[in-house]
Parts: sequence; C-alpha cells; structure tokens
Amino acid sequence: MRSKLFVPGSRPELFAKALASQADAISLDLEDSVVESRKAEARLNVRDFLASAVVLESPKTIIVRVNSLASGHFSADIMAVIGKRLDLLNVPKIDAAADVRTIAAAVEPIERERQVDQPTRILVNIESAKALRCAHEIAAAHARVAGLQLGLADLFEPLAIDRHDAATIHAALLAMRLAAGEAGVFAYDAAYVDIADIDGFRAEAMMAKRLGYLGKSCVHPRQIELANTIFQPSAEDIAFSRRVLEAARQAANQGTGAFNVDGRMIDPPFLRRAEAIVAAADNAAREPDA
Repeated sequence: MRSKLFVPGSRPELFAKALASQADAISLDLEDSVVESRKAEARLNVRDFLASAVVLESPKTIIVRVNSLASGHFSADIMAVIGKRLDLLNVPKIDAAADVRTIAAAVEPIERERQVDQPTRILVNIESAKALRCAHEIAAAHARVAGLQLGLADLFEPLAIDRHDAATIHAALLAMRLAAGEAGVFAYDAAYVDIADIDGFRAEAMMAKRLGYLGKSCVHPRQIELANTIFQPSAEDIAFSRRVLEAARQAANQGTGAFNVDGRMIDPPFLRRAEAIVAAADNAAREPDA
C-alpha cells in the first residue's frame, strides 16, 4: 500500500475515479472532509459504493475513515460500512488502548450478523500528544490493529509546532515507527495538504521511506505517482532480498543461523526485511494495471 487516496464521502461523483486511479488503496472519508449537516448523506453514499459491483471486483485496498468514538456518529458509521469488502477501518482521535478494545467489541457483532469471514482490521490514527506517547500500547491493544497512521496536522497545530520543520517531523515519524515496530504493525505516513508543493511532498515521503513507513496518504491524484515511486522497493533492493531469501534457505538446510550475503552478515531482522520487500514486489507484480 504505497499510496492511498482520500475521497470525501460527500463526493460520490469522485468514487469511481478514485477507484480507477493508480493508488494502491482508496480511503473513503466520513470524518473531517464531511461537514456535520452531510454526515448521514455521506454515510449512505459510502455504504452503497461498498456494495457496488465495481468495488466488489476491484483488487484495491478499500479503507473507510469513520468518525471518532466521541463524535456521536461512530455507531451509525460502522453499521453502514462493516462488510466483506472493507479492508481497513480507519479510526481517528484514539488516545488510549481501551478505545481500540471498545472499537473491536463494537465491530464483532456486526461481522457475525453479516457473516463476514475475515475480521475487519483497524488502522489507528495517531494525532495527539497523548496518542503518540501511548502509541505502542494502542498498537498492541488488539489483534485487529493492522497499523498506525500519523496525523501531523492534528498533532502539531494545537501545540503551535511548525508543520514543515524537518527535524520535528522526523522526531514524530521515528517515535511512531518505533512504537509500531515494537507492536509488529505497519506505520503509515501522514497526508501533505499543500498540493502544489511537490518538492515538499517528495522530501517528506522520502523521510518516511527511510524510516520504514509503508506508504503515504494522498489528498490529490497528482501525488499518487510520486508516492508509488518513492515507496516502491528498488530493483537492487528486490534482487538483494531475493538473494538473502535463497541464502536463508540454504543456511536452514545446513542448520546455520547467521549467514553472509554480498559481504553483509544476515541475521533474523535483516531476513524479515528481505521477506517484506520480496512480498511487496510479488504483490505488485500480481496486481493488474489500475
């Protein structure tokens, strides 16, 4: 999921265009991009789209960002969107592990009623100082948590922190990445809302890539290609990773733990990284052109 494209739930005319884009995932939004007076309308738009043939047949990852637990809309949102075609439930304004367990408990009976075979995974937004401090506990709160997503605007603006200060951004990215890594879930980068600032988007995405992030949120189609390019493993990385996996197979047959590839000592952390790169490359190769 190198890129995911945000689409307001109140703009159904954009849904099919987003699905046809080069984004690896689309994120249908019921939260910040939808004004209060149109929440119910947006909910119905998204519900109907998730049930449509074009979505049911699409290979893309389908995400819905619902409203927060405290919003008064959460229960209606999940009743509308939980189903066999929802891949990730993106939940904002999470500050504690208990919130995640509350969400999981709310989702489970809906899945049973609708005979959803695979548990709906949760993508948790980390967008407050408390959430960042508790990020590991949040990520490890329930097996449904697939990843953490950083929300820099929500995190920085209330504290008067410069959203474009590279050192501060790096600090937040690193803190959340380490928390996600400890919990064994993925980390996903924040949106970059200055659509015209391609250089700024590139710099921030490259920083996230170097820190091991899975991909970057996109708020406009023109950002998709850049995100896909930056977060796609290089041919050299893929080739090296395949050599690592082959050497690992040979080492396992010989009963050896650590081994050497191209002059580098390889042990379990490097092996897991190679497995992730090869899996991503193989998945990309299997995906039809959008």
